[in-house]
Amino acid sequence: MENLISHLNKTLYLSLNSSKKLAEVITVSDIKKGTTFIKEGKIDKNEYLIFDGICRSYVVNAKGDDISLSFYVSNAAISPNVTRTKLSNSLSILNIQALTDVKLATFLSEDLMQLMSSNREIELWGNSILQNELLQKVAKEINQISMSAEDRLLEFRTLYPQLENMIPHSYIASYLGITNVSLSRIRGRLSTK
Repeated sequence: MENLISHLNKTLYLSLNSSKKLAEVITVSDIKKGTTFIKEGKIDKNEYLIFDGICRSYVVNAKGDDISLSFYVSNAAISPNVTRTKLSNSLSILNIQALTDVKLATFLSEDLMQLMSSNREIELWGNSILQNELLQKVAKEINQISMSAEDRLLEFRTLYPQLENMIPHSYIASYLGITNVSLSRIRGRLSTK
């Protein structure tokens, strides 16, 4: 329990009392690299925190290509359930895949809602996760429209330092909305500047 609370404090920056309350509803598991642990079209009623590792969210387009939407690194929350499921039936609208071995904390969205209604600190934390998700999505949409591919790669490097050297470049290219060949060319140009 102490190890779990230590992880929560690194990830959430909650007080000891609030961390203990959240720890009571959390299950920690190890997810193997390459595992898609949230699948589009499957029921998902959970919230997730990454204690250690790297994950990505993605969808599969009509051509069968998977398109990376977001990346999640150690000590981060995965997109809130309300943003990645259909509200009417809790079916996931996207996939989440472990890109490395991952230590994952899981808890029911319902448990989080109950904690948020009884604990102001957890309520503020939960709302900040939702707000940050919205801000990131809007920023990405604007960047996709208004920035060059090179500038989008530079922004990616700012948002996710070192990630470029840790995950397949095809995932980064799809996130940026470009081909692998284009990403390779841009990386080459940037390395000579």
